Amino acid sequence: MQREIVLDTETTGLDARKSDRLVEIAGVEILNRIPTGREFHVYINPERDMPAEAFAIHGLSSEFLRDKPVFAKVADEMLEFLGDATLVIHNATFDIGFINAELEKVGKPTIGMERVVDTLALARRKHPAGPNNLDALCKRYGIDNSKRIKHGALMDSFLLAEVYVELLGERQATLGLARSDQAGGGERSGGRIQKAKPRPEPLPPRLTPQDEAAHAAFVETLGPNAIWKKYQLASQS
Repeated sequence: MQREIVLDTETTGLDARKSDRLVEIAGVEILNRIPTGREFHVYINPERDMPAEAFAIHGLSSEFLRDKPVFAKVADEMLEFLGDATLVIHNATFDIGFINAELEKVGKPTIGMERVVDTLALARRKHPAGPNNLDALCKRYGIDNSKRIKHGALMDSFLLAEVYVELLGERQATLGLARSDQAGGGERSGGRIQKAKPRPEPLPPRLTPQDEAAHAAFVETLGPNAIWKKYQLASQS
């Protein structure tokens, strides 16, 4: 079972090594590329003002974030949710840079890039002509992003999970063929497995007695070693 976390963040700016801070983190759990419904989402008090340029992107104001927990209060919960899962991130060096800067500030172990899948790099390899931002990829793959008026870590994580499956070419495998471990054989309906129901009455035979007599007469003309005679004997036993 392959566990991955599709992750996104929002920040006060672009420079994690100076004065910019995290203000939102969200992660969506997927198993074998199928969302499980488990998610992690927190807003964070950055302990500084919100620049107008950043506010214009995500709409998170200093007033809104003032009563939210600082990173030190949510670090353990975040790390527990992430576990040892592979992290799927768009433009991963940016997000991991901010997360690691915050982890260092509170004395927690940082996250290595060896456990990260960068969907921006995947997109650039698959679509070298671009553009490869999240909105452009949603449009390319027909993913509804109409509610994405501003950047938001949780919504962007859900959108990226769909984009990730498309980039890997696994939409049919993960969405169309989903089934529970407990389900047995049967017919599919709406993504679920339903056991085939027995017919209330057996279908009537398609061969009439006249058809069967005509076939038997034909087989007699084939001689004593005709292979059809073996099937006749088997059907009569």
